Amino acid sequence: MQRHPDFEFEAERLDYTVHYMRRLLEESQRDVDASQEQIRHAMADLDYLDSSMSYINILTNTRFFEMARSQKETFEAVQKKPYFARIHFQPDDEKDQILYIGKTSVFHQETQEPIIVDWRSPVANVYYDGRLGDLTYDVRGEEVSGHLHSKRQYQIEEGELLDVRDIDLTTNDELLQEALAGKADVRLTEIISTIQSEQNDIIRASLRKPIIVQGAAGSGKTTIALHRISYFLYTKGTDFPAEKLMILAPSKLFMDYIGDVLPELGVGSICQTTFEEYVLNATGLKLKLTDTNARLEKLASSDSVDETAIAIARMKGSDEYQSIMARYVKKLEQQIAALFEDVFIDNYRIMGAKRLRKLFLEDFGYLPIEKRLERIKLVMKSEVTRKRKQLYQLLSDKYEAALDKALYGIRDDDKRRARITRIMDERDERLPKIEKEGKEKVASYMKRFKKFNVKQLYRSWLTDAELQTELAPEWSEVFRASFQEAHLKNTWETEDLAALFDLHVQLKGLESEWKMRVVFIDEAQDYSEYQLAALHDGLETELFTLVGDLAQGIHSYRALTSWDPVLKMLPTATYTTLQKSYRTTIEIMNLANRVLAQMEEDLPLVEPVVRHGIDPVFHEMDELDIGRVQGIYEEIAERGHRSVAMICKTNAEAKRLFEVLSDGGIAVQLLDEQSDIDDSRMLIVPSVLSKGLEFDAVIVAAFRDPFRDSQIDRKLLYVAMTRPMHELHVLGDAAKEVLGE
Repeated sequence: MQRHPDFEFEAERLDYTVHYMRRLLEESQRDVDASQEQIRHAMADLDYLDSSMSYINILTNTRFFEMARSQKETFEAVQKKPYFARIHFQPDDEKDQILYIGKTSVFHQETQEPIIVDWRSPVANVYYDGRLGDLTYDVRGEEVSGHLHSKRQYQIEEGELLDVRDIDLTTNDELLQEALAGKADVRLTEIISTIQSEQNDIIRASLRKPIIVQGAAGSGKTTIALHRISYFLYTKGTDFPAEKLMILAPSKLFMDYIGDVLPELGVGSICQTTFEEYVLNATGLKLKLTDTNARLEKLASSDSVDETAIAIARMKGSDEYQSIMARYVKKLEQQIAALFEDVFIDNYRIMGAKRLRKLFLEDFGYLPIEKRLERIKLVMKSEVTRKRKQLYQLLSDKYEAALDKALYGIRDDDKRRARITRIMDERDERLPKIEKEGKEKVASYMKRFKKFNVKQLYRSWLTDAELQTELAPEWSEVFRASFQEAHLKNTWETEDLAALFDLHVQLKGLESEWKMRVVFIDEAQDYSEYQLAALHDGLETELFTLVGDLAQGIHSYRALTSWDPVLKMLPTATYTTLQKSYRTTIEIMNLANRVLAQMEEDLPLVEPVVRHGIDPVFHEMDELDIGRVQGIYEEIAERGHRSVAMICKTNAEAKRLFEVLSDGGIAVQLLDEQSDIDDSRMLIVPSVLSKGLEFDAVIVAAFRDPFRDSQIDRKLLYVAMTRPMHELHVLGDAAKEVLGE
């Protein structure tokens, strides 16, 4: 292959950059060491220096240490591949700029000239969106005009330049093709260099408004979400600390899968969790949830659908159920309001019940109920303290006047002495009692208001027929009876978490630690309307980025079947669709589109990027043939593919085939929620857990319980068939009923 004419120049430029970054890395290490040493000195000085100065010294040096360590880690992450592209851009009336684009910015220490420009910076947008020629780009609301002379991309490995290419529309397509032809285990971390224009538009869309992305399988939804997080922190990091950003992933396995990406994008300390884990942590509830995937598999494997279980699950995810919980909170609110009585000290009314109810229901009505009571307690304490002092002074003056009157108004010595003694005895008994009662009044009065036990309250709702009749009069007797019967056992479903979180927020409020301000949700189609509404209302934020695919909504029996309720909840949201798939070959996607066309949702077929590969292969076998599977696995490996997954319909089948293949001497790994993926082995994974993942090749295997022509099964099969980048193999009759093969 002929080298680019500027190859030697670019190799020298890369060598200079690598050496300069090495120098910066050494300085960062010295800064880290110096900060650590300063902290040690400050800690040692705590005994004999002014403690406040010592603590300030420690805090200051800790901040320096964190900054130095963060900079060091950034340089370490990118020094082997400091940049991936270059633009030659000339702003109007200014000199030419040759800008190298990478994952982080690096400036020359003396001249402050950019050595590398961060991909998230406004001018880097020219690389992703700008065609050669005259163009404009936005910088904080102002347009910058200029001329883009050229775009160039580099292939760099381990600090060594391998290739240089100038980019136009043709070569851009070639570079995308080469990136897509790569391996699944490296593509996610390297996608930054081949972000497409429609993906870039979403990543850089307004950060002040929510965004919803309906993206086809392989369209880059996860990539977009991760890069948008990185872009958000780069742009808004001073206003939104990373700790207030949260990404909700579908499983812990998926979090492990994306675990290497966020640090490489300069994102470290954001909250990465699942919906279930977040709710349990934020509420402090101790619940053992039933396995929602097991229930899905039961629904998919049963000949008869449990319509009652589906109806209950759907109800718990609906806006109707949210309204019922709102009525429950209103009922509890009224019960508490009825407990307010006049506040007395020694028969003197300090605060009226009417005023206290107004404070509770109106003035502090915007707060969670327990927070309102805390606020009322403070008001009451202030009022009681003030009026206790007034009452004490009033009675003291009254007794003084009575003593004066007795002393100077009664002539009889015995009568005067007896009257004075009686007044003084009454004073000496009454005033201390008022003092004591005043100090204890607030605490004794507030004892009537007990802390809520959200778990018990919700459990009461699930099982109390009278309460259900009151709060859900629209329910039929048949449904109410089924609802009660379903909750005889003290079990907890994922569907209960929306109501539990909602009740906790309205009754107790969220601690600031869990009050996230920006939320990114992957696989958003698997959330119910109530789950999303509970998060939206509880976090009191509009800054949501939701990405999902209704075609992969395997939990649609209890979750979203349309984006309309979400658009209603977030009326300012930008709604975008991505129908182009960058993952699979045309041959694989054509087969998957046959499954997509049979779904109940009216979704357009996916448009695969023009990349061809081998046709999906159907292997006839009645039961798992270890020898043939070994042969298929070896052939895939010989074609250069590393990550290979056998995707089964159910977890039970995955476990069975894992044991069979393991006993047959094949190196396999059974994936579950907690797994660390080992690409050196063939991965065995149930379809429900494979969602969001991608592999070089996939083998679909379902012998004892093949995919049937039902709504759930079609989606599970579609998920399995859209995981491979290069090869798809189907064993036996796994997909025969759906595909008619």
